[in-house]
Amino acid sequence: MTEQARGAARLWSWLLAPRDIAALVAFRVALGALITVSSVRFLAYSWVDVLFTGPRYHFTYWGFGWVRALPAPWMQALFAGLAVLGVLLSAGLFYRATTVLLFVAFSYVQLVDVSNYLNHYYLVSLLLGLLVFVPAHRAFSLDAWRRPVLRSDTLPAWCTYLLRFQVTVVYVFAGLAKLTSDWLVHAQPLNIWLSARTSLPLVGPFLDERWVAYTAAWAGFLFDTTIVAFLLSRRLRPFAYVVVVGFHAATSVLFPIGMFPFIMVTAALVFFDASWPRRIAARVRAWRRGTVAPVSVPALPVPVQPVTRLAWAGLAVAVVYGVLQVAMPLRTHLYGGNVLWHEQGMRFSWRVMAREKNGSATFVVTSPSTGREWHVPPSDYLTRLQEREMSVQPDLILQLARHIARDFEARGLGPVEVRADVRVSLNGRAAQLLVDPDVDLARVEDGLAAKPWILPAPETPPVKLRPTWRAQVH
Repeated sequence: MTEQARGAARLWSWLLAPRDIAALVAFRVALGALITVSSVRFLAYSWVDVLFTGPRYHFTYWGFGWVRALPAPWMQALFAGLAVLGVLLSAGLFYRATTVLLFVAFSYVQLVDVSNYLNHYYLVSLLLGLLVFVPAHRAFSLDAWRRPVLRSDTLPAWCTYLLRFQVTVVYVFAGLAKLTSDWLVHAQPLNIWLSARTSLPLVGPFLDERWVAYTAAWAGFLFDTTIVAFLLSRRLRPFAYVVVVGFHAATSVLFPIGMFPFIMVTAALVFFDASWPRRIAARVRAWRRGTVAPVSVPALPVPVQPVTRLAWAGLAVAVVYGVLQVAMPLRTHLYGGNVLWHEQGMRFSWRVMAREKNGSATFVVTSPSTGREWHVPPSDYLTRLQEREMSVQPDLILQLARHIARDFEARGLGPVEVRADVRVSLNGRAAQLLVDPDVDLARVEDGLAAKPWILPAPETPPVKLRPTWRAQVH
């Protein structure tokens, strides 16, 4: 056997080694439950109306302008369907159809409006896409009960490695995004956020202290960049998971970030030993019997899996997927400058809670033929939430400017020019112009190329801001 053949044999031995299915079953159940809870929350709090059916205009992703929001009754029905599909995923019923439908429906919801983008829902879409190929329904599922031929106590190791890789990408790039002077040297934007939470019981009075912001900033950076290494250590994993739960519980209390902490706590389960649910169940059974016998897990069968051309093709697809997941967060370096300011390459790059931006925008419409000029507030077209997101993201500013131009031209005013006066504050700095006010955005085409009409980022360091109420007291 040649060295190349031996290397290939070792590779496939590593990828196809049988692993207990129990851990991925637990992950499947937890993820399905989270999807159900999240979908029910959207319906219960009327967020479907606020975010999807209420707005008159929706921002679209480049290349996905054809995606449109469904009418009100159908959008609510879609979220009700997501809740049901989450239950089916947890139960492992019609697993293949369920995972495909969940991936398509969940991704569609994310594509309806760019202003609704959240890192953790993007992560859920990716995890659902991976589960389409991971047969996590072969045990402890209604499918396995209905069709005994499906039953298996093991899955190939690559199933676990693929999910671990995805979660690792999130944590590592979230940590690297904090490797900035704003975060580590000036403790911004954490200082802004913590200073606004001083009304919290017990910890509130400490949150305006400068040292607390610095401690939190460095703790967040170190947590994101090192937690995967600790989770991969068999000996340190239980302690690391306690830290994961504590860290995300703290962020849930301090910041309004919705389901993100719960999703990350669930995602971290993929790092545990494959048999951990069986071990816990065995300990519970032993405790109920009143015994203290050592807990053991029965040896699992080792199925022989041939390496086929399809397996090699699957490996190639997985490699391409991995390269894309690494390239997406790195693409912003092709644009240069400060991504927190120009936002090119910001989405899909796991820059979680990396910046605080506030802006105001006014669009100036000019008719060259008549010389007339109109000052158009974004509120004429957008909801308050959409306006907040649009006013700090250049590509959304461009989309709205072009929409305004089409709207005015549809009124019979002929070709018009649209310019934007947009002033943005980044991490507490004084507000300054984000886009060139002399550029006619109605004639600018969107795309992946660098946007020269975005003005340079501020070079001054951020300042420490205190809540308005404190200034009034003193």
